[in-house]
Amino acid sequence: MLRMAKHLMRGLAKNSDDSVDVSEVDGVRSLHLGSVTIQSAMRIRDPFALELSYTRAIMCFLLFNQQIKNLLSIGLGGGSLAKYVHAYCPEINSTVIELNPRIIQVARSQFWVPENDERLEVIEGDGLVYLAEHQDIADVLLIDAFDSNGIPPNFCSQDFFDQCANTLTSDGILVINLWGSDKKFDVYLQRIEQTFDGKVLTLPTGKPGNIAVFGFKREPADLRLASLRERAKALEKTHKIEFLQFVDKLAEHNASSSNRLFMLKI
Repeated sequence: MLRMAKHLMRGLAKNSDDSVDVSEVDGVRSLHLGSVTIQSAMRIRDPFALELSYTRAIMCFLLFNQQIKNLLSIGLGGGSLAKYVHAYCPEINSTVIELNPRIIQVARSQFWVPENDERLEVIEGDGLVYLAEHQDIADVLLIDAFDSNGIPPNFCSQDFFDQCANTLTSDGILVINLWGSDKKFDVYLQRIEQTFDGKVLTLPTGKPGNIAVFGFKREPADLRLASLRERAKALEKTHKIEFLQFVDKLAEHNASSSNRLFMLKI
């Protein structure tokens, strides 16, 4: 039996590429930006959970730094990560930069993104300009800036990744969502490796789906697998995220021994 999606709303901007669409099927509400591709998803009965596996993978920055205070995100989408951090990481203050005011409106009206408060600030603005004007401010910088045509060219240049590094604190972590089947994926990864002097880890979440890429200003102090698994177990007590499985995937897809992960220096 075919599962029919319930079309909820459509907000057209100046052209169809800028449309913001919301659909719903089997209790999951999804955001689409000018295409059928799902940009964000929310299970209505559990609106603050991370429905899509790649969003749960992105949260693996918690494995590497236990002192995160400030998170900066470029791109809001349905706000899955922003509201998750707001709900489950009370020690973290989040700033989100979103260019499209319609996305902000839909994220709040349809995806339960809370209003701004002392721990969450959603700013309508140009993420590229914001990065250029702010240095050394973010412990974690999250880039999830897909549109109807994929990742915008200005968000994958060498200059862009260098700017990301400048925005991070000395122990900061860049996390970017890339698409594994993108023909330029290897080019983007090489640019990130150049910016971060090879201190990079990749975490695939499907075939050939999203890949979370982590770039580190400074190599984490402890990359032993036993330590990462211990941290994962502790995180799983308060998070509905498969951190232990992600540690195994990190070991599988990056340079590692039976005891630890390695970061390859350029």
